[in-house]
Amino acid sequence: MDNTTVQECVIGDEGYKFIIHDRDSIYSKALDSSLRTLGLRVLRTPYRSPQANAFCERLIGSARRECLDFMIPINEDHVRWIMKQWTAHYNKSRPHSSLGPGIPDPSAQKAELQSDRHYIPKDHHVAVTPILGGLHHEYRLRGTAA
Repeated sequence: MDNTTVQECVIGDEGYKFIIHDRDSIYSKALDSSLRTLGLRVLRTPYRSPQANAFCERLIGSARRECLDFMIPINEDHVRWIMKQWTAHYNKSRPHSSLGPGIPDPSAQKAELQSDRHYIPKDHHVAVTPILGGLHHEYRLRGTAA
């Protein structure tokens, strides 16, 4: 694999520092040396440790199930836009089961917990924000203008 081919795989303004891959024979020493010439550090997963990719596989699966399975991206820029919108929703507004009813970034929404879960104060209403054209929605209480 020549440097041109490697550069086509690693493009963009992201400022890559690492390339992580497993120990499969498809990743040759020539590929690793080409990646190093681009200033990247090649990290290989531990030998006989399939669980080393578990976090990455879980995130990729969530992105597919919750987002990409329902959309047809037009081009690479569209995919980047979709993933940027979904990532913000995933990290700031979407409930995560490991957190109970909580969200990863509680500072994103400052909602007061109510003892009666189905009660909406008279001076408030439920506001909805569509995400990715309505694929997902974010809900919050908003004060009603006087």
